[in-house]
Amino acid sequence: MVHVGLTGGVASGKSAVATKLAELGAVVIDADALSREVVAPGTPGLNAINNTFGPDILLPDSSLDRKALGAIVFSDEEQRLKLNNIVHPLVREAAAKLRSQAPVNALVVEDIPLLVESSQADRFDAVIVVQAPHDERIRRMIQDRGWSEEEAKSRMAAQATDEQRAAVADYVLDNSGTLDELQAQVSALYQQLT
Repeated sequence: MVHVGLTGGVASGKSAVATKLAELGAVVIDADALSREVVAPGTPGLNAINNTFGPDILLPDSSLDRKALGAIVFSDEEQRLKLNNIVHPLVREAAAKLRSQAPVNALVVEDIPLLVESSQADRFDAVIVVQAPHDERIRRMIQDRGWSEEEAKSRMAAQATDEQRAAVADYVLDNSGTLDELQAQVSALYQQLT
């Protein structure tokens, strides 16, 4: 098994890379999806978040109000660290369970947006970082996700810098061009890793 970490800043194109790797045959473990599962209604994760941040972060159906929680944690680093200390261990545990179920000869890719921020680079045989120009990332967040420019910049500011990500990267994929160009880089890298 080759165990790889995949990361990149918000709107860098990391999801497109993960999708292409899965199409090529990699086992992709999506930390974002797991982070939603571990805070579903009735889970210990959601109970811990509720106890830490109060009932205002819950919707009427008792699910997590991500927008309300985001307003708290993306403007206050101390609050963000509290959230990360609840969610990250639960996500790592869920990812380990999925990884243990992968075939012995698989390329297992853990798609982790906050890989650098959570100091996980040393857990992997290699780390892939997806980079895209800042202005392009802001454009994508505004046009594709409907965020305000302020929200986009706030999310970017809450994450590691391109330089911090590059410092832990074994492979850097440049997503400043077209999707086809990015996918060609991914295909070449997949061949190299398998």
